[in-house]
Formats: sequence, structure tokens, C-alpha cells
Amino acid sequence: MLDCHMISGILAAFFASFCLSWIGTFLMKRIAPRIGFVDKPGHRKIHAAPKPLGGGVAIYWSLALPLLGVLLAAYMGWFPAGMEHYAGGVRQQTPMALRLLVALLGMHIVGLIDDHTALGPYSKLIVQLAAAGLLVFSGDYRILTVLGDVPSIILTILWICAITNAFNFLDNMDGLTAGVAAVCTLAFVITAVLIGQWFVAGMLALLMGALVGFLCFNFSPASIFMGDSGSLVVGMVLGCLTVRPTYLPPGKTMEEAWYALLTPLVVLAVPLYDVLVVSIIRLRNGKSPFVGDTNHFSHRLVRRGMSRRTAVLCIWLVTAATSIAAIMLPRANLVGGVMILLQTALILCVVALLEQHPLPQNEV
Repeated sequence: MLDCHMISGILAAFFASFCLSWIGTFLMKRIAPRIGFVDKPGHRKIHAAPKPLGGGVAIYWSLALPLLGVLLAAYMGWFPAGMEHYAGGVRQQTPMALRLLVALLGMHIVGLIDDHTALGPYSKLIVQLAAAGLLVFSGDYRILTVLGDVPSIILTILWICAITNAFNFLDNMDGLTAGVAAVCTLAFVITAVLIGQWFVAGMLALLMGALVGFLCFNFSPASIFMGDSGSLVVGMVLGCLTVRPTYLPPGKTMEEAWYALLTPLVVLAVPLYDVLVVSIIRLRNGKSPFVGDTNHFSHRLVRRGMSRRTAVLCIWLVTAATSIAAIMLPRANLVGGVMILLQTALILCVVALLEQHPLPQNEV
């Protein structure tokens, strides 16, 4: 049964984060050009004039400040009447939340440095591994613990870094990363609510508010970019919070409902597909998978005749198609779970066919 107080709290978290993000993005849009914090046109850039960076600043702080406010309120006993009994649960989750904020701050700072003065891809990867390792070794974030400590630690670190890079790679067109992340986050919020993971749902609601507030300025034609300071944070939040819930239905074991554990994989199928395919293309061409190019799913759709805005909307919708199905995975029986996984595979096959469609004659 849904808890009305918690639903109200999740909605409040979303709107608080949305307002902070909207205001923060509005301010950064004006401050960034004055301090020279802009993304200049150049190789692989689709904009013809410098665009302000700093959307990532609004995203991070609109997530961090409300979360810190809730943690402080729980510690000081400032919860409103009727909700005091929730403060204990928040206090219990405080160490995990603070460690996540510290890791995200590290990623945010590295992203800011990279946005200003390009860092090598391996420098960013080292920081990602360090941040993921900090969280995983603390014991807060683990997947497939039944496999044993070492396999679980390795798989969790790889998962967090894979999702972080997937959203970093995806940041190549106006509104793409923020929109896809918002769709995925909404799916995870609903899933977390349905399985009673209220604190995770609240944190994800903060991320969603931050993304939607920023998206008001980033949808095509964008007037500001999030930069690596935003995409790295968004990817790491999703990478970390998607391993917190168990996803197993009440009373079910992993052997009985193994498909439910694949919920994050189904929700994030499109970003993971993109990072996998583009990495294979780069390796096949003798290049590092971390060296940027125009071989992403979005680029290939544009080369096949779509406008950039249409390509972005298409990817949003494909992401929504897999996400809606994923919400049902934890509550499905075996047949339903297998059907959802099969549907996801078929959607990705359609995506692959779209990418393989012959280029227009003048592009061949």
C-alpha cells in the first residue's frame, strides 16, 4: 500500500530540486559567458557560436542542497508534524547519502576542470574508479552479493563506471543526456516507490527535478550545456542508486525471480547500447573508445535524414519504451519477465536496423 506522506515528500523533493535547478541554470546562463566558461565551436561541435557551460553546476547543487537540508532536518528533529517517525530512517541512511555526495562532488570538480581545460580520458576514468571504489568498499553499494565479495565488488565498480561513461558519451546533442536521464530516472522513481525503497525514490526525485529544470534551457535549441560537470554526476547518481534496491518481489528468491534483477539493465538499455556500439566502432577503426567522434546513435540518425531535434525525441521515446516495460519486471511472473526481456531485445534490434539503413544518396 502506498504511503501518502512519502508520496508527498517525493513530490516536494522533485519541485524543490526543479526550482533550484531552473534558477541555477538561469543564473549560470548569464554568469558563464562573463567568466569565459563557454563551449567554443570546433571539431565535432554542432553549434556555430560559443555556448555557456555550467548547467552541471545547477544540476549538482540542486541535488545536493535539498538532500543536505533533509539530512540536517532529520538530525535536528525538524521534521513536520505527522512525519517525525520518518526521521529515524533518514538518519540511518545519512552516512550512505553523505558518501555519495562526496563522490559526486569529486566527479563534479573533475568535470568542471575538464570543461575548462580538457583532461585526458584516462584521468577522468581513474577518478571514476576511485569514486566508485570509495562507495563500493564502504558497503553501501553492491550487486549480486550472492557471488561473493570480490566478484560483487568488481561488478559493482564496473557497473557504476559503465553508467557514468554512458551518460557522458550521450552528451552530444541538445537535450539528449538530460532527457534520456529524466526518462530513466522517472522509471526508477516509480519502481522504487512500488517496492517501498522510499529514500532511494526521494534521492532520484531530486535528480529528476534537477534534470527537468535544466532541460527547460537545454532542449533544442539549447542556450546552455551541462558539460562533463553535469553528465558525469548524472551518470554516477544513476549508476549508484540503481544498485541500492533489491528489485525482488516480496517473498521471492533470486532463483525464482532472477529477471527482476535485470530491471536497471532494461531501463538503461539505450544508453548502454550506445556506449557499447560506439566503443566497438572506435576499436574497429583502431581508435581508443574514449576518443570522441560522430558515430553515436544520435549522429547516425541525423545522417539518415532526421533533424537533430527529431533524433533526440526518437531516442527519448525508445528509452521510454524500454523503461515502461522495466517498471513491471519486479512485479511480473516468470513468463511476463521473459517477455519483457525479449521485448527489450527486439526494441534494440529495431534501433540497430535504423542505424544500418542506407544513407541518403548524397551522403554515400
